[in-house]
This record gives sequence, C-alpha cells and structure tokens, in this order.
Amino acid sequence: MRDFSYLRANSVDAARQAAALPGAMLLAGGTTLIDLAKCGVAEPDSLVDITHLKGLDTIEIDERGAVIGALARMSHVADHAGIKGGFPAVSEALWQAASAQLRNMATVGGNLMQRTRCPYFRDPSNFGACNKREPGSGCSAIGGVTRGHAVLGTSEACIATYPGDLATALVAFDAVVHLGERRVLVDDFFLLPGTTPQKEHAIEPGEMITAIEVPGSAAARRSTYVKVRDRQSYEFAAASAAGGPQRAADGRTVRDLRVALGGVATKPWRARAVEEALKGKVLEPKAVRAASLLAVEGAVDHGANHYKIELAPRVVARAILKLGEAA
Repeated sequence: MRDFSYLRANSVDAARQAAALPGAMLLAGGTTLIDLAKCGVAEPDSLVDITHLKGLDTIEIDERGAVIGALARMSHVADHAGIKGGFPAVSEALWQAASAQLRNMATVGGNLMQRTRCPYFRDPSNFGACNKREPGSGCSAIGGVTRGHAVLGTSEACIATYPGDLATALVAFDAVVHLGERRVLVDDFFLLPGTTPQKEHAIEPGEMITAIEVPGSAAARRSTYVKVRDRQSYEFAAASAAGGPQRAADGRTVRDLRVALGGVATKPWRARAVEEALKGKVLEPKAVRAASLLAVEGAVDHGANHYKIELAPRVVARAILKLGEAA
C-alpha cells in the first residue's frame, strides 16, 4: 500500500470536486477499498472521506416507494421495517451478503460499487494480464480456472462475475441510482464488459452515488431472494435470483413478473425472457421450470463454470415457485 493524502469532505459538492481529481477515490465504509488496496489493485493518490456527510444515511418510504441514502449501512437497511415489508427481496439480499461485521460497516452505495472477486483481477503480482486493471493486456481467466466466472454477458476481453447480492434485487424492480443531477436505472448503471471491461459503472468524474430509489409495487411487496452458494455463510453466490409477481384479479394468474439473476453474469442480469414467458399464466411447476430455462439463453461457459448454466434455471425456478406458494 502506497502513501496517499486524506481529505474529509464537508459537503456533497466538495466531495464530488475532490473525487473528480486524478487518482482520487471516495471512502465510505471502506470494506471494499481497503481490501483492494491490500492486494495492490487500488492505489489511490488521495482518499475523500464522505462518512460524515449529513443526510446521506436516511431511509425514506412512502406510497411511491423507498429512497435509501448511499451511506445507509447494509444491516440498517436490511432490518428496516419498511424495507422488510415493502421490499423483502432487498432485505433478504442484504442479509445474505457478507458477514455481520461487514454488513454493519458497509454502505449500500459502496456495495453497488464493489468490484469482482475474480482471483486473476485481485492478484496483480502473479497475473499481469487483466483488462480490468490494464486495458489491452488480456484476460488471464480465459483458459484458466473458471469455476466462479460468468456465463452471461461475457466478452473476449473479460469473463469476470459481478459478485453483489443487493444489485440483483434492485435490477429486478427497476431501482434508480441518484448521481446528483442525474438519475440512472440500476440496470443501466452496470455496464457490460465489451471491449472496455475497465469501465464497470455509468458514473462520470465529479459524480457520486447519493441515494438509491426503489419504486413501490405489488411485485416488490411479494418478492423474494434465493441464493445458492458453496457454504451457507459469508460466501458469494454460485447463482441467485430475485423475483416478485403481480397477480390478476383471480389471485392466481400472473399479470406481471420481475426476475433477475446474480452470480452468473458480468453484471446483475434481468431475465426478461422468463418474465414474458410466464405473464398470463399460473405459476405451476411445469410451466415455471420450462420458462426458467430461458434465463440462460446465450450463455457461454469456459469449462469449469459450465455447471452455472444448469444451476441458474433451477435457482430461478425455486424462487418463482416459492412466490407461488406464498400466494
């Protein structure tokens, strides 16, 4: 870890201006930043501390939905009665993310900005080729050990998996990221790697996340989050799914359905083909399992991660059938 300067911002505008300077990085909970600095990936020239900015840790809920401040702690959001009641998938995703100690420190804004757990990305001393760290250097993961890597949204430049849980739930319910003057759908906030995998988020110099807005809906109120992982605690998803239905007047037919996947793609992945296939239908096992196969349309494996192509539809089906049982 190299020397860096430290600035404690006293306003959002001051934080934005300082963070726009070359080599500057924002410091909130620090759970990701410190980790990246220790392994030599993040080497900031200056840290801009935003932890004491007023008004960015609030959680506001009304008939339109929820607005969650970027500095709200993950554990606080997960345990908030309004989130648990109106957006259970968001609460469940947060509770299943990281350890209790990390959830008590980490902020929701920082959680959206977390970077991949790809071991090649996080080991620059042994693997110099990584297009996320050094654009144009290549991708060491391709042809390497790929069990944890993505099968959806990949490119010849990068197959790293997006690791977060919260963003999967947010993508399912059309959440919006507040960047000051701009508002960006969470689904658009995360970028596919394409030929520029070093650019992961639709955020520009001088911008910072100030809040996350989640629209209220019947689907969000009846939502759930299902996560499958190698061990039950403090582990990233092998595959996960967030979803919620809105039913017609008969209480059985699906009028609208929201489904998103985690752990299998280079960004949180909206499963729109699954949604469309089940609209107008009853959530019966046969129909759900058939529709869930559409979640991995276009998937490409790199050897050891082939199991994700079989696992992801099963996780999607489990989540949707769980919703059907709760009707």
